[in-house]
Amino acid sequence: MGFARACSVALMGVDGVVVEVQADLEPGIAAFALVGLPDKTLVESRDRVRAAVVNSGAAWPQKKLTVGLSPASVPKSGAGFDLAVAVAILGAAEVVDPGIIADLVLIGELGLDGRVRPVRGILPAVLAAAEAGYRQVVVPQQCATEAALVPDVSVLGVRSLRQLIAVLTDGVVPEEEPPGRPGRPDPILAGMILPGAGLGTGSGGAAGAEGLDLADVAGQHSARRALEVAAAGGHHLFLSGPPGAGKTLLAERLPGIMPPLTRQESLEVTAVHSVAGILPPGEPLVTTAPYCAPHHSATMQALVGGGSGLPRPGAVSLAHKGVLFLDEAPEFRPQVLDALRQPLESGQIVVARAAGVVRLPARFLMVLAANPCPCGRHTAHGAGCDCAPSSIRRYQARLSGPLLDRVDLRIEVEPVSRSDLLTEGGRGEDSAAVAERVMEARSRAAHRLIDTPWNINSEVPGRELRTRWQPAPGALAQAERDLERGLLTARGLDRVLRVAWTVADLAGHDRPDSLDVAVALELRTGIVRGVPLMTGRGS
Repeated sequence: MGFARACSVALMGVDGVVVEVQADLEPGIAAFALVGLPDKTLVESRDRVRAAVVNSGAAWPQKKLTVGLSPASVPKSGAGFDLAVAVAILGAAEVVDPGIIADLVLIGELGLDGRVRPVRGILPAVLAAAEAGYRQVVVPQQCATEAALVPDVSVLGVRSLRQLIAVLTDGVVPEEEPPGRPGRPDPILAGMILPGAGLGTGSGGAAGAEGLDLADVAGQHSARRALEVAAAGGHHLFLSGPPGAGKTLLAERLPGIMPPLTRQESLEVTAVHSVAGILPPGEPLVTTAPYCAPHHSATMQALVGGGSGLPRPGAVSLAHKGVLFLDEAPEFRPQVLDALRQPLESGQIVVARAAGVVRLPARFLMVLAANPCPCGRHTAHGAGCDCAPSSIRRYQARLSGPLLDRVDLRIEVEPVSRSDLLTEGGRGEDSAAVAERVMEARSRAAHRLIDTPWNINSEVPGRELRTRWQPAPGALAQAERDLERGLLTARGLDRVLRVAWTVADLAGHDRPDSLDVAVALELRTGIVRGVPLMTGRGS
């Protein structure tokens, strides 16, 4: 009779629960039972683990074997428990010392030949283990760099079960030759990235593309400055204009002017991308703002998260701390767009399924782009619109009022003129110059918001802006009149205040004055207030 235990981690979204893997050997007919609410993939680990142990040179115990996963009430899925199950069995068989592995967290999938294969979600799993007080983890060699991002945790990366047995028994660690042929990708990494899981996701620009610069945008001075305000304060943006005016061009360049992620933000974003299976091998830490641009045919599950079993991150979570770009926004299903209303306010998404409830981070900067009508020429100067007025109203009504009320900046993108397109004078500043101003504005906001739960202006509640950080006396006179006339809602007034603080930060003002509020109102309502955008910034 023998007993041993090791530990692994069950992931629910980006949150993890430490699972105790217990192995018990008793006299009787040789059998292998796995209990503790495992899913189909985990049940199949019995065959993988048996073959891996035998092919690693260890004897398989010919006794009645029971492996329990505790707590039994927590759903467990995936092949990441294989390594912990194998080591617990070897401990019960006294191949390794059970005392050594009792507080060891092991995460990894086993191949039939005993090789340890990487799995998704290593970073959030190790974070959960560290929060639970565990200080030693064993992970696949290919994931060791990702696991090492967690401070105060000793990480051991192994390529095979043979190597791990040698380490635990103080033996000679064998060398494992990499599989595959030289010059070809490592086949062991094949399961790390799910094809199509990213929904057009990348870091530092559209789909990770490099060389996207604001200098490529011809004209569009108002839209460019609205983009700057959005990046500086984290404000949502709606771009409306005819086809070919540059709406997508502008949105793709927004991540390039956003500041680099802080260490904590990088860990949050990397955890989500690791669980989703879109973290590129060799790049364990995401340091730039992600960009996600789902197609307008995306389902609600693809956008907010979901799927069979435990929900998986959707586009709103993949864009956490970055940009979610919804091109051709009226073409999305109205129910899908309205599902964004909750995460736009709370910065997180809660998905409830029969298998459990998952809470995922979703604090993103949303950019909507739309044509003014089905043919796209309704507001174009000199072009005839063939759409009936009722058709235009129906098309524009696809974006609900409650959703647009959560958008801070609304810009009409005009067609590019011939002079802007063909002459050098139509070219604006490059991304580096705009990013520098954005960084300065965010630094001012961070200094003002120090010792508070908020980091940027868009996160500050309206009550705090009306009481703790008030604008200059009389600065809100025009906004108050718009509120009385019904041009602004109470939420809209709060959002105007947030944008006014961002405009003031960009202009170097200590607090918003009447001109800053006028700029914010113009960006919010689209009604020209007779002041140039970004007054006081000298641009």
